[in-house]
Amino acid sequence: MSEITVIAKLTARKESVETVKRELLKMVEPTRNEAGCVEYHLCQDNEDPAVFVFYENWENAAALEKHKDTDHYKHYSATVLGLIEERIVNKLTKIGE
Repeated sequence: MSEITVIAKLTARKESVETVKRELLKMVEPTRNEAGCVEYHLCQDNEDPAVFVFYENWENAAALEKHKDTDHYKHYSATVLGLIEERIVNKLTKIGE
């Protein structure tokens, strides 16, 4: 199976930026410790602090699917559900060097 790259962009509601940021930060360490996680980075936009981007690499699609079943992912999903204005997730496979 091929390595999977995920680019996930979340835009928090303006009144919820700090809450969303706090919850997203809680995801970083436990996710990095998951089997199959190659790298996992959280970034915040310099011009619009409501925009957060995850840059992730996973060994394969199965590892990414297991991520969605973890307690920390389920907690994050339940906590920020109503605080997000927009969520875009792209799953990518490298096609060239």
